[in-house]
Amino acid sequence: MSTENTAKEKTFFGHPRGLATLFNTEFWERFSYYGMRAILIYYMYDTVANGGLGFSQATATAIMSIYGSLVFMSGVIGGWFADRVLGPRQTIFYGGVLIMVGHVVLALPNGGATALFISMIFIILGTGLLKPNVSNVVGDLYPPEDNRRDAGFSIFYMGINLGAFIAPFIVSAVSDKAGSFHAGFSVAAVGMAVALIVYVLTGKSYLKEAGKKIPNPLQKSEAKSLTFKILGIILAIGLLIAILTMITGSLTINTIILAVTVMGVGVPLAYFIMMMTSKKTEPDEKSRLTAYIPLFLIAVLFWMIEEQGSSTLAIFAAERTDLSIGSYTLNPANFQSLNPVFVIILSPIFAWIWTRLGDRQPSTPRKFALGLFFAGLSFVIMMLPGILHGNTTTLVSPLWLVLSFFICIFGEMFISPVGLSATTKLAPKAFASQTMSLWFLSDAMGQAFNAQATQFFSADTEVAYFGITGFVAIAFAVGLFILAPFLKKYMKGVH
Repeated sequence: MSTENTAKEKTFFGHPRGLATLFNTEFWERFSYYGMRAILIYYMYDTVANGGLGFSQATATAIMSIYGSLVFMSGVIGGWFADRVLGPRQTIFYGGVLIMVGHVVLALPNGGATALFISMIFIILGTGLLKPNVSNVVGDLYPPEDNRRDAGFSIFYMGINLGAFIAPFIVSAVSDKAGSFHAGFSVAAVGMAVALIVYVLTGKSYLKEAGKKIPNPLQKSEAKSLTFKILGIILAIGLLIAILTMITGSLTINTIILAVTVMGVGVPLAYFIMMMTSKKTEPDEKSRLTAYIPLFLIAVLFWMIEEQGSSTLAIFAAERTDLSIGSYTLNPANFQSLNPVFVIILSPIFAWIWTRLGDRQPSTPRKFALGLFFAGLSFVIMMLPGILHGNTTTLVSPLWLVLSFFICIFGEMFISPVGLSATTKLAPKAFASQTMSLWFLSDAMGQAFNAQATQFFSADTEVAYFGITGFVAIAFAVGLFILAPFLKKYMKGVH
């Protein structure tokens, strides 16, 4: 690329104009998702008289967990459609349409639980189609030799977190002022509509050919085989639900929650078995994959804690926290902005630290151990309000939640970006893309476990719940830290 052409192209912070389109798309998609999620749990367990659904808190936290788990699992579907059927660009558009429809359904008054579950289906499928493919198109904006690529992804990543940061404030404020959860959900729908409009209006001229190509088009000869595979998957899910219904005695929400938990464990397990037994996986790659398994499981434990920011910690914010700051009263949904704001603050600091340390930085297993240690510590700290006050009825300072979120996100800096990097290094060549999908399934698996674990959280069990979860995580972190040198041998030269 010539200097002259590069200069002409610098229309969005020195990057291709298409980055502005994708920045905007992901900003508003995350705005809609995190805005909805900030008030969703309160909508589910608030009383019908207050405009809620009247679910128990245990059921509400479990639904939040399976929702998140299915969102991450659906990324596999989105990747397949982009690679085989539509190409990334079209897949993003249809994903956005499904997400918007889901938010519109949730915004409709008097829809009740039926509308909630219908909206979840649309948003889960839409997010699966959109989210993994936006990142792929960002990469397509740059030629392989373009050294602006990493900086471009940094700008794009900022869009993700900015959308997630401002959404809880705006959505909760609208919901409070209107006195309706549905008014807040309508803001999320508007956000996704803005994303689609800008994507369509600017995509053709800004994105040009990026993301248009279908990498591995589906052939007519494969249609029959594919039909049988899809039917097989549907039958397997139906059989799983039928078996669990027989075991539990009836088909209820809890049966579906249990089915998703089994799927959250079964899908990653199937991936590992497929790659380990494949003839395409070479001996050294099998060794690296063996080393990847404990890292994956540590990530699962980490996401179990981190993802409870929108469930158990959200309940703590609403019912155990003194929300009055002078004459101003916080909305408990505001705490959902802590996660993205700490990511924005800490990401460049950690990038500088790893660059500065160079070869002296900790190995990947020890980074994972440190990340899980801090996540566990963030829950151990949440024991203290109940212990110090001798009860779980006194309203406590919001600084407890701020500190817990900060420590957990501090730990995330050791796991989330490092995990992405480690996955690219340890993945078998024949399964590079599928191993990246597997990495995102660690979050799905963590939330699948949460669907069961969070049902034990309540005011009566608060101290024990935070303590057991936190200390178990710390114990696994210490174990991994000790075993890190042994694990490195299986990584076959990957630091």
